[in-house]
Amino acid sequence: MGKRRCVPPLEAKLTSSCCRVKKPKLCGSGHGTPPGSSSSLGPNPQHGVEVGVSGGGGGGGSSNLGNQTPPLARINPGPVVLSPLVRRNGVGGYGRTLVVSAEMCFYCFDVLHCHLLGYPQSCLPRFTNESYPLFVTWKTGRDKRLRGCIGTFSAMSLHSGLREYTLTSALKDSRFPPMTREELPKLFCSVSLLTNFEDAADYLDWEVGEHGIRIEFVNEKGMKRTATYLPEVAKEQDWDQIQTIDSLLRKGGFKAAITNELRKTIKLTRYRSEKMTISYSEYLASRQHCYQNGALHSSSLFNHYS
Repeated sequence: MGKRRCVPPLEAKLTSSCCRVKKPKLCGSGHGTPPGSSSSLGPNPQHGVEVGVSGGGGGGGSSNLGNQTPPLARINPGPVVLSPLVRRNGVGGYGRTLVVSAEMCFYCFDVLHCHLLGYPQSCLPRFTNESYPLFVTWKTGRDKRLRGCIGTFSAMSLHSGLREYTLTSALKDSRFPPMTREELPKLFCSVSLLTNFEDAADYLDWEVGEHGIRIEFVNEKGMKRTATYLPEVAKEQDWDQIQTIDSLLRKGGFKAAITNELRKTIKLTRYRSEKMTISYSEYLASRQHCYQNGALHSSSLFNHYS
């Protein structure tokens, strides 16, 4: 079994994407070479690179959010830590109280909403500001197609981390164009907090559906590369361990033939996650007190956090 450690020794603010765009057919045996990156995640220049975030206040123009100008002052609440609850949309608790909460997804929607409509960003939220590695995932439509997913393996305070990666995943995921305000009603937001990092004994020392994995390997040009999948990805794609490893190698840019000797050179870190998913309609229901006559009043949104 792997050796447990609290936080992986990764470079500061390591940014990575986590999910697949579509589900390709892999070899039935699981030991063949999976499809290339074009049917997977496409080019992956962002691994190990910090992605910048556009400043607040984009968008502009008329909207259904009313014409009120929100207050510019930010009210920083005291160090209030709400006890997170196990909710129907949350996973990963294993019978214990979850740190992740629906309010974290609501906050991500607030940040994106204000950015796309050109309002100053909302004030700090009331949920805990502990530090965690985290990912923010956006999906869209009834079939919940991936729309953006970027996060960091470096522990970040949740208030600033969720704000940053809300916009990074929505606007800077190189696989997709930046989101627009017209897409908001169809969105689903997931927040994943990563925990229980362990060094695996080998590339098979992890469980599908239970662990997320991050691999480090040397490509055919002698360069070190990395790639990761969150715990739910392999299960959703119906992959076994070999298929998942081979797909990650392709995601990380490995283009040569994949052999068992190569797999044995992989350094694998496994981890767990707590995940919460909220739809845009659930977000609106949570912010009903901010609405008057069907329009969102941004000043009320600020008061929600004060």
